[in-house]
Amino acid sequence: MRFVIQRVKEADVKVEGDVIGEIKQGFLVLVGVSQSDTKTLADKMIKKLIGLRIFEDENGKTNLDIKTVHGKMLIISQFTLYADCKKGNRPSFIRAGAPDAASQLYEYIIEKCKEELPNVQSGSFGADMKVSLINDGPFTIILDSEEIFGE
Repeated sequence: MRFVIQRVKEADVKVEGDVIGEIKQGFLVLVGVSQSDTKTLADKMIKKLIGLRIFEDENGKTNLDIKTVHGKMLIISQFTLYADCKKGNRPSFIRAGAPDAASQLYEYIIEKCKEELPNVQSGSFGADMKVSLINDGPFTIILDSEEIFGE
């Protein structure tokens, strides 16, 4: 499982020109699900995500987590996080999760995040989405479950 987390001043996602999710200060999280990912692994990733201390405190140090700053979250599915570009110039997505299983896990992640934060928005799995953001910093973190948990 891969999360690309961008600390944002604001972000939104549109489908067919309509805004379906938007936030102010918080995280834009791009979520990639692989074939072997599970709810147990998702729980570990969510705990790490919610606990990230990447907001500045009164001394300008990145000591505060998203709950402390009352931040929002916009979660977007992005199977292309599992692009394999080792051979040739056309990416392979063979490691990305099958759509049905990946969709279920994506929805699970959204629901679990909503249990932790009062304002969690999301994109539409499998849709052609247009995502806009103002990255704060810029500050971008990549969480890869294989690197963090060995899973």
